[in-house]
Amino acid sequence: MQYDVIVIGSGPGGYVAAIRASQLGLKTAVVEKAELGGVCLNWGCIPTKALLKSAQVFEYIKHAKDYGIEVGSASHDFGAVVKRSRDVANGMSKGIAFLMKKNKIDVIAGYGKLLSGSKVEVTDAAGAKATHDAKHIILATGARSRELPNIKLDGKKVIGYREAMVLPEQPKSIVVMGSGAIGCEFAYFYNAMGTKVTIVEFMPNILPVEDEEVSKEVAKSFKKSGIDIMTNASVEAVDTSGTGCKVKVKTAEGMKELQADIVLSAVGIQTNLENLGLETVGVKTDKGKVVVDDFYATNIKGVYAIGDIVKGPALAHVSSAEGIICVEKIAGHHPEPLNYNNIPGCTYCSPEVASVGYTEKAAKEAGYEIKVGKFPFSASGKASAGGVKEGFIKLIFDAKYGEFLGAHMVGANVTEMIAEVVVARKLETTGMEIIKSVHPHPTMSEAIMEAAAQAYGECIHL
Repeated sequence: MQYDVIVIGSGPGGYVAAIRASQLGLKTAVVEKAELGGVCLNWGCIPTKALLKSAQVFEYIKHAKDYGIEVGSASHDFGAVVKRSRDVANGMSKGIAFLMKKNKIDVIAGYGKLLSGSKVEVTDAAGAKATHDAKHIILATGARSRELPNIKLDGKKVIGYREAMVLPEQPKSIVVMGSGAIGCEFAYFYNAMGTKVTIVEFMPNILPVEDEEVSKEVAKSFKKSGIDIMTNASVEAVDTSGTGCKVKVKTAEGMKELQADIVLSAVGIQTNLENLGLETVGVKTDKGKVVVDDFYATNIKGVYAIGDIVKGPALAHVSSAEGIICVEKIAGHHPEPLNYNNIPGCTYCSPEVASVGYTEKAAKEAGYEIKVGKFPFSASGKASAGGVKEGFIKLIFDAKYGEFLGAHMVGANVTEMIAEVVVARKLETTGMEIIKSVHPHPTMSEAIMEAAAQAYGECIHL
């Protein structure tokens, strides 16, 4: 079969690129070796949010008395929580299958590999091989859990994020290696469910890529909820020979040994570049990433790469944006290159975390003279009414021109609020324009306006 575009991988980069290609009149196919929707829909973004929602509901019930509601003793069915998560993921994957049919995209089941001459070889589950031609081939093969050389994943006692979503029974204790978004989300989920959780983080703060004040706020909340946090520490070895795990942790005070049922490795991801034929056709890579230009073309004509396998943040919405830009360029449009400094990052633990742009430290290091405004949710009427007063909004502006440099949020529903800042920064909105944009009252989002006003000495409610 001759195609205009073949996309290898159907995650949030691949399937979005395929749909946009079809919309632009290009005959398109997607090659997928597992489930449509990739890791995000099946083993990442969507099912984890379903787990987290169950944890949040359970916590609401346990604290119902705080809202004047009397409820009997609450309990949970861990298996049912996991099943709900899988049902949500399966429903979303079926939705992608519907979108493929709607957009007349051929789905080719199997493992895709580049061949010379703009060809893709697909090996199906039975081992049969078929070759397809395409003018343009987009690699969107994503990533998987990174495995440390000294900590091998066995899928039972030492696990990655996939196993953490479908454990057959709830562990009584768990050690989480790494405290990025994945680590913190699972730490919150298992703690809320009643598991004893210990986080081990190599860096000085959990959520190390976030603004330091945000990281400390989440750490304070986690510790209050009973999560143990060990920073400036690393897991050196895990002994699984007994009934549980003996975890050796290197700290500033020396070696310590922890006991746990399960060890979850959340120390980052590794790109899926093996056996793609990159070397066969001569596609350049650097440090485990495919080298591309601003529109995701590789050094080989007609071959492109997007998502986790190229330089940039490994986020679903980044992959989708890259896919659209890539395909629009292929179709002869004139898309703008993606501004990677205006990509929002979200962590869905409780309290939630959302951020975009420069941190305070990064803005200073970039040479900006800055104005910083911070508004705590403890001063928010909506937060008080909702019983969610922890956290704050922190905004950073250039003192000279009022440029909106960054935003850092921690608290309830902030992942729904960060888009305002992304749009504002895209439109080159200034701090004073945020202040003069009337926000509805009472809402959590008016804290953005108040934080901007606080940066300029005009905050009313502090």
